[in-house]
Amino acid sequence: MVVGLSLAIFCYNLNLPLTLRSAFYPILGERVWGWWGHVIDTLAVFATLFGLTTSLGLGAQQIAAGMNDVFGFEVTNALTVWLIIGITVIALGSVLLGMDAGVKRLSEINMIMAVVLFIFVLLVGPTLALLGRFGNVLVDYVVNFVPLSNPHGREDLGYMHGWTTFYWAWWIAWSPFVGMFIARISKGRTVREFIFCVLIAPSLVCGLWMTVFGGMALEQMADGYNGVKEVVAAYKPELSLFHMLDQLPLYSILAPISLLLIVIFFVTSSDSGSLVIDTITAGGKMDAPVAQRVFWCTLEGLVAIALLLGGGLSALQGAAVSTGIPFTIVLLLMCYCLYRALGSERKKI
Repeated sequence: MVVGLSLAIFCYNLNLPLTLRSAFYPILGERVWGWWGHVIDTLAVFATLFGLTTSLGLGAQQIAAGMNDVFGFEVTNALTVWLIIGITVIALGSVLLGMDAGVKRLSEINMIMAVVLFIFVLLVGPTLALLGRFGNVLVDYVVNFVPLSNPHGREDLGYMHGWTTFYWAWWIAWSPFVGMFIARISKGRTVREFIFCVLIAPSLVCGLWMTVFGGMALEQMADGYNGVKEVVAAYKPELSLFHMLDQLPLYSILAPISLLLIVIFFVTSSDSGSLVIDTITAGGKMDAPVAQRVFWCTLEGLVAIALLLGGGLSALQGAAVSTGIPFTIVLLLMCYCLYRALGSERKKI
């Protein structure tokens, strides 16, 4: 949210280019167009690149595991590489078609399929019991957010470093991509509308999604089925969704649809991320040469393949952490710049 709101304010209200360096104008002034700005944009490009390649690698692993579970395909490095190539090729086609004809259309298809899957799981499961958990989920999230984020007093340090810290750094690495993309489509919105649509509404939707899918797995465990618990205990979380779905009706139809949904999820991440990196490296221009878009989209796939073959999950996690941590400093400074910008906007009223 910090990146998106900062870019929106500095681009649409202060008429600066839509690029990360613009958000630092309050503290750097004209120097933002010099090497200081180059450093900021370079960090943003690398953070976005490695955040996306981490997602692409993990997504390919989940798709490969799903294909093994559903169709019996053997999970090999070759299969995973071909999946990354396929996702990259589809994303490349979407990038070439542009924002409206490619990225927007795929995103709409993606959302429709996700909503259909959500409604199906909700209706075939214990609907009232699942919905009844939603309030508890929100309360638990608020109550336990700080304790679970605090390393002191926690016994699950391995999980904290392997996943909690990783996810924190991963989402930090994603922030330039998500922030710029949101800023690009938020022209004309008020700050209040922006905060609701970017922070509050998505948090509620995510909470509802986790309530239904996680609650469904818990209900299955209460009924004596431990399929999800077993794959997580065996450190194969990429199979959790499929082992939950295989207890539901129409699994032979549901599983391929879920695989397709996962593919489109990562295609939309790749194509929109490529457009964002393209915009940053073009100095905020939204009509950069097509060859430049092709380069960044292709590079994402190649880096994902290299990381996956070079070190597997640990390499993907390391890439996200190594770029997410340095970019944290950029975000903290951006918070101060945003405060300054909002203060100046208030004086105009």
